[in-house]
Amino acid sequence: MAKVVMYCTEVCPYCVRAEQLLKRKGVEQIEKIRIDLQPERGEEMIRRTGRRTVPQIYINETHVGGYDDMAALDQEGGLAPLLAQP
Repeated sequence: MAKVVMYCTEVCPYCVRAEQLLKRKGVEQIEKIRIDLQPERGEEMIRRTGRRTVPQIYINETHVGGYDDMAALDQEGGLAPLLAQP
């Protein structure tokens, strides 16, 4: 299973939805980077993604974007193969 990293905050409904979708796809572990607790990691997220909103999700080293982006990728059939990569 792929390594999943998610930049998130505590009170973010899209972060919750992203986690639920990933769990439905069989992801057991998500490395959560809480940018509300670690503001320097928020700056890191902006540098890495060019985006200021959460969640921002990486599967292995591939940036899949936020929840809407990941849900669209799932609808297109691209999420499962990405998650299957070691």
